[in-house]
Amino acid sequence: MSDIDFESTDRNEESEDPIPVTDKRKFNTDGERVAGGDSPDDMISPLVTKLEDEINIERMRREAAEQKLVGVQKKFDELRAEMEKETAEMRQRLQRNNEQRMQLEKSDFITALLPILDNINLAVSAAEKEGGNENLLDGFKGVARLFEQTLISNGVEPIAAVGLEFNPELHEAVEMVEAGEDMDWKIVGEFTKGYKFGERLLRPARVQVGRWLPPGTDS
Repeated sequence: MSDIDFESTDRNEESEDPIPVTDKRKFNTDGERVAGGDSPDDMISPLVTKLEDEINIERMRREAAEQKLVGVQKKFDELRAEMEKETAEMRQRLQRNNEQRMQLEKSDFITALLPILDNINLAVSAAEKEGGNENLLDGFKGVARLFEQTLISNGVEPIAAVGLEFNPELHEAVEMVEAGEDMDWKIVGEFTKGYKFGERLLRPARVQVGRWLPPGTDS
């Protein structure tokens, strides 16, 4: 039997390349083996999937919160606009009420002054009839004109009367007198002037109204 060169055999065994081993089995996070798939890219890690789900949930929560915030902001803007509108309307109402109250107080004051003007005009008429002192008469006339112009400059409007159709809303008939056909139901005389203040009637003009009676008509 020939001698075996063990040294040579050992040397040859050591020189051989190791056999590559590729373990393609997959394991989950619990250490359990997962079947199927030859590449690690063929399966997404459950941890990555879980993170993506959580991200999606947080994204949906954020979008819902943003939509809710938009709705709250819209409601707030509507309430603010409504409050501003109500405040403006209230301010306008208060202003109108104040103006109406001032106009009413002013008209009451002017109404209280009218008898003074009446007395001045009566004095002028009496002086003209009696032929009194011309200087005194001129003075009364000047005071009466000034008084009436002051009223007019403050918004008072004299009511026209003589020669116009009788208007019960503006005129008060004190006396009815016979007149020609052309003056039937027209004002032929004025006892005291009437005045308006804006749309408010301070007092009607006290007038004398003409009535035409056809021939043969009993008066």
